[in-house]
Amino acid sequence: MHIPQFGLGTFRLKDQVVIDSVKTALDVGYRAIDTAQIYENEAEVGQAIAESGVARQDVFLTTKIWVDNFAEDKLIPSLKESLQKLRTDAVDLTLIHWPAPRLGVSIPTVMQLLLEAKQKGLTKQIGISNFNIALTQQAIESIGAEHIATNQIELSPYLQNQNLVNYLAEQNIDVTSYMTLAYGKVLNDPILLEIAARHQATTAQVTLAWALQQGYAVIPSSTKRENLISNLKAQQLQLSIEEMRMIAQLERNGREVSPEAFAPEWDQ
Repeated sequence: MHIPQFGLGTFRLKDQVVIDSVKTALDVGYRAIDTAQIYENEAEVGQAIAESGVARQDVFLTTKIWVDNFAEDKLIPSLKESLQKLRTDAVDLTLIHWPAPRLGVSIPTVMQLLLEAKQKGLTKQIGISNFNIALTQQAIESIGAEHIATNQIELSPYLQNQNLVNYLAEQNIDVTSYMTLAYGKVLNDPILLEIAARHQATTAQVTLAWALQQGYAVIPSSTKRENLISNLKAQQLQLSIEEMRMIAQLERNGREVSPEAFAPEWDQ
């Protein structure tokens, strides 16, 4: 894979909460951290990494460019500002956070700027987030699939996004799953509870293992040490073909995140 399969998400975590979450995660073994300009926590993430005792080069760091910074005179300066906040010369991965077609965003222009940021050494890899098939095709036509490390998309047992996933596999673009636990909605699912009981595991571990077994990267967030440790153990959990089939049947197009101004027309 281009990117680590297991990382820590920091969406909705602010101030001391995010500092503690990142430091604890690094302490228990996480080595990939995902943030974004719009999370307004890049400075705290940078502080946490600096104070963690883990060398910067041992941490895979991802940030995302917000829609306000897509203009030609803003994208690269905004990334430089992010780097300053994150206390690093370069991030490992930079994503376009939302394609925002309703705002008239030119995907070719934005992708070219992102590629320029990579060529300038500001980011080691680049990618996209929340792109549907049609917009991913535009991104590929703009800069080539070989430059697109991942498409970070909402994916859970309740939203399996199979058409988009299949398309990304054909293009050799990695899938990063966010909201894998569907804001916790999947945690009390009877099927997942049944599978978890068989493995003496938690439903969160089962759900994350389901995503990992399909080759997706995952970035669950938590503020509790015990949950951070527990989530990591999903990597050791092996689900059977039958259990994977049972989870496949939970699909209900249960999307949790779709901001009207920024979201594309989703693939069915």
